[in-house]
Amino acid sequence: MNIVASKKLQSMTESIFTEVANRKHEAIKRGIDVIDLSVGSPDLPPSSSAVSTLVKYAADPTKYGYTLTGIPDFNRAVCSFYKNRYSVELDVASEVLQLMGSQDGLAHLATAFINPGDYVLVPDPGYPIYQDNVVLAGGIIYPMPLLEENQFLPQLDEIPLEILKKTKMMIISYPGNPVTALADKSFFEKVVQFAKEHNILVIHDFAYSELIFDGNPQISFMSISGAKEVGIEFNSLSKTFNMAGCRIGYAVGNPTALTILNSLKGLVDYGIFYPIQKAGEAALLSDYSALQDQVNEYERRRDALLGGLEQSGWKVAKSPATMFVWAKIPSGWKSREFTFELIEQAGVAVVPGDAFGQKGEGYVRIALVQPAERLSEAAKRIQQFLYQTK
Repeated sequence: MNIVASKKLQSMTESIFTEVANRKHEAIKRGIDVIDLSVGSPDLPPSSSAVSTLVKYAADPTKYGYTLTGIPDFNRAVCSFYKNRYSVELDVASEVLQLMGSQDGLAHLATAFINPGDYVLVPDPGYPIYQDNVVLAGGIIYPMPLLEENQFLPQLDEIPLEILKKTKMMIISYPGNPVTALADKSFFEKVVQFAKEHNILVIHDFAYSELIFDGNPQISFMSISGAKEVGIEFNSLSKTFNMAGCRIGYAVGNPTALTILNSLKGLVDYGIFYPIQKAGEAALLSDYSALQDQVNEYERRRDALLGGLEQSGWKVAKSPATMFVWAKIPSGWKSREFTFELIEQAGVAVVPGDAFGQKGEGYVRIALVQPAERLSEAAKRIQQFLYQTK
């Protein structure tokens, strides 16, 4: 029997991540100590309150049934978090939708909103699920180039009108992945006006909302006048509260859009484990000073890595946010060639930029998911690698 994946599934971009992982494992088998800076999985622990709450409710045998939806306490905690952190008022009954992580919601987006042949504006480079969810639904991707000369912001006025007439949705993310740029209030205001003018649903991925450095402001798209009329915002407990394995997140904003997405969720899941919801609630209501401590730690890691790279002659732009560095590679290399040689010769694993779109060529994404000392060691290895390959 010849069993093969569908053409849609075969077109997904996951293969490069698999290849990086395979090359890393092969290097480890040969005795190479690999510093893995490829996957954006937090290495810091969740709060003690989240852990103790999870343990408490997991010990209750009555909490093992289907939850079906987000429990009211969790949704209220989201509203409290948004009010305290971003000065955004949310209606708990209609403007909050719990998700099995933001990836879950993003993966189902186009299936909920897009018909075959509809266009979706997607950032290039961008997180792979932005494109993949459109492909799975039969939609058509129109890439929005994120270029350094434009501060990694899409140039909305350059999108042809004939494309906009067929566009149903656009996806943006600030701060983003892999590009770690920030957007200001004026850009978001332009997005709201653009969406109203062309009747486009805006999706803002805000998963790195609390990993913003150097005193830069945290700007939720929902804080912009008119944003709830045109869009929804995804957020996650994975990065903010180091609960990636718990698979819990949420979307907020336009009630009609959330109702549509929730209709699809009702077909594919039965809700998140009650103890995890309570742990998420505890995290959202916890002492926010811990969030600043976490930001300080990631800033230390970023500075340790970039300081070491600069000593090697590789000057990389300072990330203003997220747990990543978006690094323009030295001239003379292609992204994949650079990535694979770095694993083989230096024992450092990163992700080639073209895994995130055509405009990612010439870059690599480096995850700050190791202690500062380990990142300094990675920089030393890269320095030696660059010296040997000159």
